[in-house]
Amino acid sequence: MTEWLGLPALASAHGGQIDSMIGWVHVFMLILFVGWGGFFAYCLVRFHRSRHPVANYTGVKSHASNYSEIGVAVVEAILLFGFAIPLWAARVGNIPPESESLVVQVTAEQFAWNIHYAGPDGVFGRTDIKLLDLQSNPLGVDRSDPAAKDDVTTVNQLFLPANKPIIVKLRTKDVIHSFGVPELRVKQDAIPGLTIPIWFVPTVTTAEMQTLKGNPGFQYEIACAQLCGLGHARMRGFVTVQTADEFQKWMDERVKEALESAADPFK
Repeated sequence: MTEWLGLPALASAHGGQIDSMIGWVHVFMLILFVGWGGFFAYCLVRFHRSRHPVANYTGVKSHASNYSEIGVAVVEAILLFGFAIPLWAARVGNIPPESESLVVQVTAEQFAWNIHYAGPDGVFGRTDIKLLDLQSNPLGVDRSDPAAKDDVTTVNQLFLPANKPIIVKLRTKDVIHSFGVPELRVKQDAIPGLTIPIWFVPTVTTAEMQTLKGNPGFQYEIACAQLCGLGHARMRGFVTVQTADEFQKWMDERVKEALESAADPFK
């Protein structure tokens, strides 16, 4: 499906459903295009002035066009109620338990993606706007809070384990942004004042995708899909999907750094 649609390579568990829906939409729209185009051409020939020099005010008595319109409405209802709504409901209503998932807070701002992991205790530490520092602490994490001592933060670098449910709690500091990773088939606006959860299961590690594409420099990119200001074009983040062991090793290293930093804030 992804090949003939020209979509990016698929790297998430739910992406096949989305690709299938997109494929069926294209098929039905192609049929509709050919059908209505053919009907238009038929009308041009059937009702040409050379064949009907005098206007006929009775008009066409056939109900063929009515039947065609009913058919189009039926197809649109199938696409809406058979594909779109069930898929939307599954993505919004069937969020897996947080205890079985990796929960990550992603906070957008002009023009960066701030990533926040809860650490081994599974509890996100307190944040304080008074502690905000764009260079050293863009999320204002209060390291004096016991729950925050093992928290891990990064900027524009989202590390994830493969084959595990990921829940991203999306928010923004300023204007509307949009979190989109094409290969993972996820895209969601970040709305000021709201925390919006999205979830997915990555199935292809970055290394595997590099091999698949024959491109050792490939990276999953977080693209902001909303025009968010003059620096919109440079608002790029990257997702690194790793095996479970690789991710745990990365997380252990970052937690160690966070604990050392909390113990010696001037280090």
